[in-house]
Formats: sequence, structure tokens, C-alpha cells
Amino acid sequence: MEYSITSGHPEKQRSACVIVGVYESRRLSEAAKQLDDASDKYLSSILHRGDLEGKLGQTLLLHNVPGTLADRVLLVGCGRKQELGERQYKTMIQKMVLALKEMGGTEVVCYLSELLPKGRDVYWAVRIAIETSSYHLYQFTSLKTLQQTKRHPLRKITFCVSLRKDLDNAEQAAIDGRAIVNGTNLARNLANAPPNICTPTYMAEQSKALCKLYQNIRCDVLEEAAMEELGMNAFLAVSKGSREPAKLIVLHYQGADESVAPVALVGKGVTFDAGGISIKPGPKMDEMKYDMCGAAGVLGALAAVAELQLPLNLVVLLACTENLPDGNATRPGDILTTLSGQTIEILNTDAEGRMVLCDTLTYCERYKPAAVIDVATLTGACIVGLGHHPHGLFSNHKALAHKLLHAGEASHDRAWELPLWDEYHEQLASPFADMTNVGGKPAGAITAACFLSRFAKKFHWAHVDIAGTAWVSGNPKKKGATGRPVPMLVQYLLDRCKTMISS
Repeated sequence: MEYSITSGHPEKQRSACVIVGVYESRRLSEAAKQLDDASDKYLSSILHRGDLEGKLGQTLLLHNVPGTLADRVLLVGCGRKQELGERQYKTMIQKMVLALKEMGGTEVVCYLSELLPKGRDVYWAVRIAIETSSYHLYQFTSLKTLQQTKRHPLRKITFCVSLRKDLDNAEQAAIDGRAIVNGTNLARNLANAPPNICTPTYMAEQSKALCKLYQNIRCDVLEEAAMEELGMNAFLAVSKGSREPAKLIVLHYQGADESVAPVALVGKGVTFDAGGISIKPGPKMDEMKYDMCGAAGVLGALAAVAELQLPLNLVVLLACTENLPDGNATRPGDILTTLSGQTIEILNTDAEGRMVLCDTLTYCERYKPAAVIDVATLTGACIVGLGHHPHGLFSNHKALAHKLLHAGEASHDRAWELPLWDEYHEQLASPFADMTNVGGKPAGAITAACFLSRFAKKFHWAHVDIAGTAWVSGNPKKKGATGRPVPMLVQYLLDRCKTMISS
């Protein structure tokens, strides 16, 4: 899909379709008024017949509107003008895309990007329009052999801005938006791939392929023998039941001087999670291919950063393995010594994400990072606590947490911070080891983060639990990976670059 920016009157746009907004009570947006005037009040006459009230998400496709150069005009309901917010704006774009998918035109011109939610500027409106459009146009069809061919697939959306002075900001929004879309789609493609294809080895291959696209990325892969020599026993405990070898994939992006401390992004990459000896129930176990969304997300963020050539340094670590039952698998009751030297009593082998992450966090220390952010589909408890809207956020550094929360709000890829109080650590007490790997049912997302925090004391660290946000479950028509939190991570890194430049 191609996205571009323009400025100009809607009646002069030669396109398969021009999209304009209509508020409730049939109030025309500015672009719709211009079309109405050019068409001798044709739009007004249609609206007065009651075909569209302007309620949020309504659409009406008009053909051969007089006085215009476009083949069609799509009217999109915007709801009440005074209530236009970020959620309403994204709904408008979503409904527009769904209507366009049915229409069949190849190129369209959209004026909804001129309708700014309160407190938001043109940059935000254009970028969110691009990201939202791409999200709803995305399809994972690479493994389908019987595909319905569309007569005229949509190939280009041009977003309009009303003032020429806003063109530069809109163009930058398009550049950033396209990079985030590409990174998000990479994450979605990896996560949607079946586990017999997307193995730890496949993740390593895809990481190396990214290095061929961008010269300032290099990739190192630690095999199991190297991890065993280092003492990464917690990580290797997860892969013991699998015939697929675990991989710790380390990618380096250099966009700044070598002396600049990198930001480390760590992703949980369990390419299939059956739970190990503590095996999961059968229903929905197919969705456990999504347990590598953390790794897919940080790799997608890296791809966006490389495309934008951001002036910072990144280290991206993908902790990739399978978690399967086997005669050689780790047992409940086993005690392991981690890379940090701390010992863990295994109470539940299905709490495997924190096992691969704890050793990977310790491994991060060698890079002397300015900040470390780990991303993981870690706990079902996070879904119980927060649902499917925000990520769960935990941090040992207030400033880092604030910046990530701000990035989530700016990108509309939001997170919600939860505590790491000392009282929760008591639930991890073990009579036989330094800690257990689970802390019981109460506050499960928090105790999992408390566990990880014990391996992140030497740097500023944040943990993003994406169990509720990384994929959509259930409905076969909507089921699949979301690509979150690529937008939030990239926004955080964009903000970090601005701070570095200004200082």
C-alpha cells in the first residue's frame, strides 16, 4: 500500500474516490462543503433525504457527483463535532477502509485527515490515519492457495491537509507512519506464521535477512552450546523438552557514535508454548504460536528504526525457544542456577517466559545500556487485570516509565503502569532456593514483573506485558496478531532522539 500527502480542493481531485466527513445532524465538514458547493448542493439534497445522519461510522458511497472529477464520493459519519476525540477519529478511518475494501477503486483521496481531534495536530492525524488504514487493510494470505482475486485492489491512499504550511509536518508523519506500518506488519507476519514454520531457527533467519536490507544492522546468534557455557540455565531449561534448538538472537543497530550507550529491547520469543510438563489445556492451544509476539514486536521496532535511520544505538535481543513436554523436559520442583547466580525453584513449567527473559536480562549487562525494555506475552493475569486495551507496564525507573506512558498516549498504543512493591516479592519466597518462578494467583502479572526485576538491578528497566494486546482471539475473521507495541516503542525512540538532539 502506498500513502502520500497532498493539498487542494476536493472537487479538483482526479481519483477513484474522494472521502469527506459529515457530522451528526447532517453538518458538512469543510471539505464536504466545498464538494457541496461545486455540485450545486447535490450532497445536501442527498442528506436531506435521510440517507446518512452523520452518526459515527456511517458511510454512504455516491457515484458521478456533479461538478467533481472523482468517480465516486464516500461520505463518512464523524459523530458529534464537539465529541471528536482520538477513538472517534480512528473509528472514522476504520469505517472508511472497510467501505473502500468493498468499493474496488485503486487510488483514493481522503480529507478525513483534516479533522483534528482536540489537542492533536496534523502530524498526529496523518500518522494515525496511515497506521489505522494499514492495520485494517492487512491480510496474512501467504499460505492460502485458494484466494479470491479482487477486481481493483486498493493500492494508494492520499491524505489531504487544508493548509499548505502543514505540508512539511504531514510529509514527516507519512515517513514515520510508513516505517511504523512496515515494522508492525513484519511483527504481524512473524507472529501469524504457523509454529512449524516460525521456529527459533526461522527467527534467526529472518533477523539475518533484516541485516541484508539495512547496512547498519548486524546479527549474532548464540546457540545452545554457547548459552550452556555461559551458564544460562534458566533459558535452556525451557528448551529441554523440544527438538528445536533455542537461539538467543542479538541484533545491533548503530545510528550514533559508538560511545553513545544503546537502548536494549528484549523480546520473549517462545515460538510455541504447550506449557511443558505443566501442559496447557487443549482448547485454543493453537494460539500459543503467538507467544513470540514480544520478539516479533522488538524486531519490528528495529526495522522501523533502521528505515528511519534514527540517530541512536540499539541492541535487540530475541530470546527464542519452544516449550514442550518430553522425557527430558524440566520438571516442577527442579532448581536451577541462572546466569546471574541466583537460584530458582520451578513450581510451574508454564511460567517459562520469565525463565528465558531473566537470563537474557542478565546478558544485557555487557552492553552497558542506557535503558532496557523487555516485551513479552507474559501473563494471563494481565488480561484479567487490564483487558485487551492497554499493555501492562512495570519499571524500576520513574522517568523511563513516564516516557513510555507518554509514548503510548502519543501513538495511541497505550500502556498502564502497575506497582512493583516489596510486599509482592514475598509471594516469590522459596524454602529451597532464592525464589520460585511463580507467586500464586493473586497479582500474577505483578509477581511475574517482580521476578524479572531481580535480574534488572544494574540498569534502568521497564517490562511491557502484552498478553492482552498482542493478538485478537476467537473470531476467525478477526483472529491474529496486532503488531503491538511497535508504535509505542518507535514513538519512545523518536522522542528519545529529539531529546538527544535538543540536549
